[in-house]
Amino acid sequence: MTESNVFTKVGARALRTRWLVRAPIWLYRCGLGFLFGSRLLMLQHTGRRTGTPRYVVLEVIDRPATDEYVIVSGFGTKSQWYRNVLADPQIRLSTGTKHNIAATATPMTDHESTLALEHYAHNHPKAWNKLRATIEHATGSPVTTLPMVLLRTN
Repeated sequence: MTESNVFTKVGARALRTRWLVRAPIWLYRCGLGFLFGSRLLMLQHTGRRTGTPRYVVLEVIDRPATDEYVIVSGFGTKSQWYRNVLADPQIRLSTGTKHNIAATATPMTDHESTLALEHYAHNHPKAWNKLRATIEHATGSPVTTLPMVLLRTN
């Protein structure tokens, strides 16, 4: 088994392991989000059924402006966080040394998402190849485009 196949399988398993995926949330909540730099952010959103605060840590794939962040739903439109921000786009985010910042989440069109994904793949080809393989292994389907959300701080 090649190194990339091992990485893909381990990465796919990690994406499906709830406690491992949620571990960075506790670091952010303890004020240690700066350890991840500006490449990741913690998104606080509201549960569409319960109305309770929910948290997820996601990769920032683009920064079109200083007050904007583009994030991607690797599990598509079925991701709970994605469905929640569609229902209530008023969110809060933490990234780097910034904590609990009010923002608005706006779903991007398929065309905008495709362009953002191409931009990410061009700027981070190794990361994209590994991430794409991992997402495809975890979801069991090929990645052609992924739903993305533009976060704009208020």
